Amino acid sequence: MKKLDSQEAGKLLQDLPNWTLDATGGAISREYLLADFVQAFGFMTQIAIAAEKCNHHPEWRNVYHRVHITWTTHDANGLTVNDIAMAQFCDKAYASYV
Repeated sequence: MKKLDSQEAGKLLQDLPNWTLDATGGAISREYLLADFVQAFGFMTQIAIAAEKCNHHPEWRNVYHRVHITWTTHDANGLTVNDIAMAQFCDKAYASYV
C-alpha cells in the first residue's frame, strides 16, 4: 500500500471536512457525538465489521456518547487510500444516526 503524499492527501481530504490531518500528515482523526452509549456502541460495531472485512482497523476510543477515531496505515507508515475509504465509510454510517 502506497503512502499518500501531502498533495494527494489534501485533495482527498477536501471531501472529508470534519476530519483532521495530524501534524506529520500520517493520520486523520475525527470525533463523533451520538445520543447515548448504546448508539455509540452500535456505530462502533458497524465500523468494526467493515474494518474486519477490509483487514484495516482503527485506533479509537469511546466515552459514553463520544467516539474518537483515527485512521492510519502502519504498514505504510502513514496515510493511504484505505484510511480515506474507511473515513468515508464512518461518515456514511454516522449519517444514519443524525
